[in-house]
Amino acid sequence: MFRLLIGVFALIALSGTGLSDQPLEIRIGYLRQAPSRIRISLIDVPAANDGMAGAQLATEDDNATGRFLNQRYQLIDKAIGENDDLLAAVNMLADQGVSFIVTSLDADRVLKAADAGRARGETLINAFALDERLREQDCRANVIHVAPTRSMLADALAQYLVWKKWRKWMLMTGSHDNDMLFADALRHAAKRFGARIVEERVFKDSGGARRTDSGVAEIQQQMPVVTQGAPDYDVLVAADESEVFAGYLPYRTWDPRPVAGSAGLMPTTWDAAFDQWGAVQLQNRFTKAFQRSMTAHDMQVWTAVRMIGEAAARTGSSDPARMLAYLKSPEFSVAAFKGQKLTLRDWNLQLRQPILLFDGRNTVSVSPQEGFLHQVSTLDTLGLDRPETKCTLK
Repeated sequence: MFRLLIGVFALIALSGTGLSDQPLEIRIGYLRQAPSRIRISLIDVPAANDGMAGAQLATEDDNATGRFLNQRYQLIDKAIGENDDLLAAVNMLADQGVSFIVTSLDADRVLKAADAGRARGETLINAFALDERLREQDCRANVIHVAPTRSMLADALAQYLVWKKWRKWMLMTGSHDNDMLFADALRHAAKRFGARIVEERVFKDSGGARRTDSGVAEIQQQMPVVTQGAPDYDVLVAADESEVFAGYLPYRTWDPRPVAGSAGLMPTTWDAAFDQWGAVQLQNRFTKAFQRSMTAHDMQVWTAVRMIGEAAARTGSSDPARMLAYLKSPEFSVAAFKGQKLTLRDWNLQLRQPILLFDGRNTVSVSPQEGFLHQVSTLDTLGLDRPETKCTLK
């Protein structure tokens, strides 16, 4: 029903574009690396098609609209290994007529792919990397970002904690680089919204296997000790993107306090329990097609592919220059079951979007929270705002 409706609406909106007999061909590239399978919980280990499933479903949705508009979409998948030639992969997609490439790559590879693709007129849509630098000092005019930044996630969490009047935080950070980047975002969020970090601690990754017969007993003894003796605080906020310790904190802290951040109450773009604004329909279609739940990564890739479809539908064209101009224009928006249309920030090409706060079973809240105002869009209360940006698009 959803695909029929979007096709009907698009046909009505674009009935005057003048369709030809031969369908317009729009080829969408998907450049991806294998997801990390390191997780604290076995149920969180990503599926082999994590992200790819979102791309496939979105391509079906684009084609549902395309049948009404005489457009045909083809997804061209390119998986790359750790030692594969990224330049060759980008050129392979360009040689097959791809002008828009959705990426599930780390930050360094996004930059390499963007620079490699610039000479071929490629536009990348980053659906995975959270790194602020991709939208700031290392921003590129040919890279659009659907994945949120760490500061967007941190601000979404901070708004809710402040709304709850949990203003005193204990911050525990992992020892890996990405953990520290998330911790920086949390510090910025605390300062921005009036929270106070009363103490910081670092949890050093010393290795070891906790999935052993004695693992639970070891964790039960260790976690209270590492959280003991802190000044009075309202909530323990963990920065542990590497998934070393945060998942072991809930119900094991020395003081009886809630946990948030990388465990407990977690900010995310999507979760399998989300059921507002028509999301159940998308969740059900995804589950029926792939026999698993839709992840945040799946949703980010789905949104990226749908953005390309939206640009082609609204312009009535497969010309990449016209499509990109539309994506960057004030007229662009995309619907993604978030209660409002999502738009791009023109200063760094980051997609504005609400952030869900998820407790592992339910959506606790959705940020931005009520009362956090902005002169342009309340969504710009999440992440670095225009006056803070270091981005110069080129």
